[in-house]
Amino acid sequence: MRIAIGQINAHVGAIETNVSTMLRMLDEARDVGCDLVAFPELAVCGYSPMDLLWRDGFVEACFDAVERVRLASEGLVVAVGGLGIERRHRPANRDNVSSLSDGALIDLYNRIYVFEDAKPFATVDKQHLPSYDVYCEERYFTPGEGTSVLDVGGRTLGINVCEDLWIDDGPTDVQASLGAEWILNLSASPFYVGKPAIRHRLASRRTKENGIGLIYVNLVGGQDEVVFDGGSFAVDARGRCIFQAPYFREGLFIVDLDGARPVKPRTIPDIEDVRDALVLGIRDYVHKNGFQQVVLGLSGGIDSALVATLAADALGPENVRCVYLPSEYSSQDSLQDARAVADGLGASWAVIDIAEAHDALREALPVRPNGLVDENLQPRIRGTLLMALANQHHALVLCPGNKSEIAMGYNTLYGDTVGAFAPIADLYKTDVYRLAELYATVIPDSVRTKPPSAELRPEQRDDQDLPPYGALDPLLHQAIEGNASLEDLMRVDADVASEIVHRVRLSEYKRRQLPPGIKITPKAFGFGRRMPLTNGYTG
Repeated sequence: MRIAIGQINAHVGAIETNVSTMLRMLDEARDVGCDLVAFPELAVCGYSPMDLLWRDGFVEACFDAVERVRLASEGLVVAVGGLGIERRHRPANRDNVSSLSDGALIDLYNRIYVFEDAKPFATVDKQHLPSYDVYCEERYFTPGEGTSVLDVGGRTLGINVCEDLWIDDGPTDVQASLGAEWILNLSASPFYVGKPAIRHRLASRRTKENGIGLIYVNLVGGQDEVVFDGGSFAVDARGRCIFQAPYFREGLFIVDLDGARPVKPRTIPDIEDVRDALVLGIRDYVHKNGFQQVVLGLSGGIDSALVATLAADALGPENVRCVYLPSEYSSQDSLQDARAVADGLGASWAVIDIAEAHDALREALPVRPNGLVDENLQPRIRGTLLMALANQHHALVLCPGNKSEIAMGYNTLYGDTVGAFAPIADLYKTDVYRLAELYATVIPDSVRTKPPSAELRPEQRDDQDLPPYGALDPLLHQAIEGNASLEDLMRVDADVASEIVHRVRLSEYKRRQLPPGIKITPKAFGFGRRMPLTNGYTG
């Protein structure tokens, strides 16, 4: 059997665009003699449509799109993710009840449609609905009931959806007991560091436990804070990978099940996955929201240099506007470093001095500010100017804050937190340096090695206001990703543990107001980690 995996970059709500991509892939699959074409879950509408599901006409538009796929499936078996409904006649006190234009109440399902030679063949509803992050499917969908297998091209095939594969003694095991030879899992599985290896380990375990093969079809592309990494693959009944599609790239990828041989597992450093995820996330966030250009303040430091470089990688340097906004405390070295980065990228470059604006605001206040008040005026001036430039050029402002600073509240609300998107908000400072090494040809040594400084007062350095990042980041990782208690952290480093816990807790209100950032860890702020703003717990 020859299977085509349609690893598409679905755009949420852009139903016509998504279907056009799938129709093109169907033609391509037919031309190369494929038997079955599989697209990810919710491929028709994109993952996840969230409250769009309740908008009048949205469900109907998805049905129309699925019908177009059916009509185009002549000569093929096609599995595609869409929406399903069951009409209800009595009101129900449940969120996941919507209504069609005729007023009928419905239950929504995350459904896979299977067509054979342009005729309806089967439907499969997702049974296990994830309830984490903002993609809480339990809010929208009703769990499917029942598990079955299909005879497709002389093979017994079980089809299930994303989370269904992860459940022990779940649909995969039941389908194997019903005689399935292969499982086709259609997913929209977001990326975080280490996730590809986790999927492969799970697939190998499932196949060896049940003596079946597995074809895993995953979505690709950026959607708000998350990136779907693709990386679709096939595993034989001995748990060996026999096919691996590219990561972070849309395309139609062909796997021949007959005579397939094991392939070498993909082994690259995690930091390269991080780079690819960030580049794809920036590109899709900007383009899918109707923009081409971005603006950012290039300070001469490592964070803004890395964000500018990632943006140039994602959008092309001609679409990156770098602005240096010096105050009276900015050094000549920072000017030279910022200019070197912009010139190395081939990005546009401008200098806007904020010293006069800073003095004017000082004089406007009833009492001339000093200390933190005076320091915070500077990034707020910069934020205002960057937003004005973005308005002038129909561009988006990128915020360069990293996870270490955001965790500790080492940023200025309405200042350096200004922006439409924060690409490295889930990247600890020590990982910023690791990622910058991949761009050593365009980020100069002087930027990658100098002590970090906000330059908001004379001779300021980050290590005057924060513990050294080498000591800070491991503790932050334990506190955020590992939910470690204060007592746990004290055992590691008693000198800084109390300060870390205190500052992370007090800066929650800042994080709630930050622009969205790309998720690359399981506990990204705002997407994976949720804390109450009003919180009296100090443990």
